[in-house]
Parts: sequence; C-alpha cells; structure tokens
Amino acid sequence: MTRCPALLIAAPASGQGKTTITSALARLHTRQGRRVRVFKCGPDFLDPYWHALASDAPVYQLDLWMTGEADCRARLHAAATEADLIIVEGVMGLFDGEPSAADLAVRFGLPVLAVVDASAMAGTFGALAFGLQHYQAGVPWAGVLANRVASERHAGMLARSVRDPKHFMGAVMRNPAMTLPERHLGLTVASEVTDAMERLDAAADALATTSLGQMSVADLQHWAVDFSPPVAETVITPTLHGTTIAIARDAAFCFIYAANLDTLRALGAELVFFSPLADQTLPKCDALWIPGGYPELHAQTIADNTSLRDSLAAHIAVGKPVWAECGGMMALFETLITTDGVKRPQWGLLKGEVTMHKRLAALGPQQLHLASGILRGHTFHYSTTVTSLEAATRTTPPNTDPMPDAGEALWVQGSVRASYFHAWFPSCPEAVVELFS
Repeated sequence: MTRCPALLIAAPASGQGKTTITSALARLHTRQGRRVRVFKCGPDFLDPYWHALASDAPVYQLDLWMTGEADCRARLHAAATEADLIIVEGVMGLFDGEPSAADLAVRFGLPVLAVVDASAMAGTFGALAFGLQHYQAGVPWAGVLANRVASERHAGMLARSVRDPKHFMGAVMRNPAMTLPERHLGLTVASEVTDAMERLDAAADALATTSLGQMSVADLQHWAVDFSPPVAETVITPTLHGTTIAIARDAAFCFIYAANLDTLRALGAELVFFSPLADQTLPKCDALWIPGGYPELHAQTIADNTSLRDSLAAHIAVGKPVWAECGGMMALFETLITTDGVKRPQWGLLKGEVTMHKRLAALGPQQLHLASGILRGHTFHYSTTVTSLEAATRTTPPNTDPMPDAGEALWVQGSVRASYFHAWFPSCPEAVVELFS
C-alpha cells in the first residue's frame, strides 16, 4: 500500500464549476511547491488541458468501464508514489452515468468534495449537500464548497445550512477573472487562451481564502488514502518497433489522450507530430493518426491547404495506414456544412459530406470490435455524415455484440479507417497494432 492524500471533486450536475475548482486547487498547491497529480473521471479531452497546466504534470483519465479498474488502480498507485496530493475531477453529476464518479470514489476510497453553484440558493444548499453525502451508501465524504457566492452575508447563510460545520469547506465568490472559457464541445483548450495561467492564478487566489485552500499538507492527511499496487504489470510487446506514426496535433486536431501516446510508444512506434493547419506536407512516416478536435472552426484553413491534402493522398495511394477519429475523419470528406448553412470544401479523400448541428448528435461509451480484439472508447459529436461508403462494422454500447444499424460506423476505404469513435488505446494494444499496420 502507498498512502497519499486524495480528493474526488464532484458536483450535483455539470456547470457547477468543478473543473475550475479542481484546477484552482492543483494550481494553489503546485505554487506552494507540492507535487500534485490530477486525473479526470470519464472520457474527457478538454478539462485535462487545464489540469495539466495547473499541476505541471500529465493528466490521465479514470473510468471503471473505458479504462478499466486495473488501469485506474495502476495509475492511482503510480501517482501516490510520487505525489503530495492526488485530485480527481468527477464527471457530470456525482451519481450520473454507469459507472459514476461516486462508483469510482467507493471503489478506491476517494473522499468526495462537492462543488455546488450556490448563486441562487441559501438554506437548500445544506439539503443538497446532505443528499449528496447520503444518497449512495459507502461514499467517503470530505465536505462541500460553495461556488459563485454573492457576498459574505450569503456565504454565512450557506455555512449555517450545512448540518456538520466541519464539512463546510468555504465559499468562492463570483469572479469573472477566474472563469474558464467554453465553446460547443466544452472548455476551450488551455493552450488557445492567452491569459490561461492568469485565470488559473485568479482561481487559486480565490480558493486560498477558503478553509479548503488554507489546508496544509498535515491537514490533508485527514483525506489520506491507501492505494494498492496493481495485481500484475501490463506487458506490451513492441510490435510496432521500426514504425513511424505521424500524428496531427494543432488547434483543429487536439483530442489526444496522453495514455494513447504512451501506448504507441510502448508498442515501439516512433511518434512525429505535424499541423494540418500550418504544414504543407506530411512528415516522413509509415502510418498516420488524425485525431478529433475542431475542424469546423478551421474549415477554410483546412480547405486552403491543398498541398497537405496532396501529401495525404500520396500517403494513401501507396497503401500506408490512416486512422481518422471524429474531427480527423470529418476533414477527410468532401464537404463540411456549418451550422449557418455555409458549405466548406474539405480534403475530399472520402466521398460524402458532414453537417454540423447545434445539438449533440451522439454521446456515450462505445466499443469497436476488430479482428485483433475489442477497443473501448466513446463517442461525442455535433455533426452527422452522409456518405455512399458502406460501414465495415459499427461500434456498440458496452458489453454488447456488433449490430448492423447501431453505433458509430467504421468506414474503410483502401488503407483508411475512419469513424466518429474515439479509441482508448490501452484497452487493447493488439487492436491498435491492427489500426496502424
């Protein structure tokens, strides 16, 4: 066992400010010279950018289904061996999803700190905190933090509403300076926000005035957790040794799990990165990965980069593999139609058109059955695609067999495999080898 203070920061719903508070707490302790490791519950790409900036350390996902209990256990134990504090940000509401953030807290004994947007409540704040604490048996409880509070008087009303005073972790006042900017898929990527660190510092300063923010490392020992080591080490055969994989990475294609890069390296691949927005040609490579992101925000730039399109076409013409996920797939089609009806030509390497919508088109955990095994992952997109291509197979919800008309299509054309499906590579390294071979 390795012992380390840990918190799971949750909320009664999305939009309460738990990402800001998680990053603020990480930034506060990192500024004080402590080693902080942050994790994100669920298949989120965007929040980890802020947590990584705040903690100056890589951020990994924890999900009892997608990443699996063994993977979660191994990552938490590894973090505990080197960190002074572990912070896990929950997903949606505390009890939302199967499995939920509460399930993760119970499984690993993570004390839960609830962040509640208290801007429109007083006494009900205490009732909500009591319900979150007691709704599911066995959830370890750290306390509740009031967010977006109007005044000191308001803060006093909220504090008095909590049944056990020691569970009130303080009040964070409304402050536009600490707001993290959002867009249609979630938070804006931290690297695109010019004053990102200033926002994190403002949030850390605000949190420093609360009971939570004033805790020392000795105080945090009240929330120390024993993290057991993994039952067995995961051994990955370097089957891709000698293979160079080029990975698109820029403002348009940025949905990349750190664990996916780790898996490719463990498989022996050499990774090189390029920008489809700025580079004229692909780097020298044997295979290509175009991850998801925001091609719809850069559609004209993508269309104008005909030199890169020609380089992609040459790569495909000689049969070199391409794995295109979600936004990466969208750019391969002929046309992208924006939410206001404007048609933008894209690379035109797959037949069909993509239409953006103002509402989610798909969301949830998915798995992809390949000849080499089953890749776990998820889907999350605001667009739909019309194409003459026939689906080679389709993803399915967890623990179900492939069905002809359900899930996300896997389109295969020559050496190109493309889907809205976002894969978690550590779930099946053998299938990853298949994608890039």
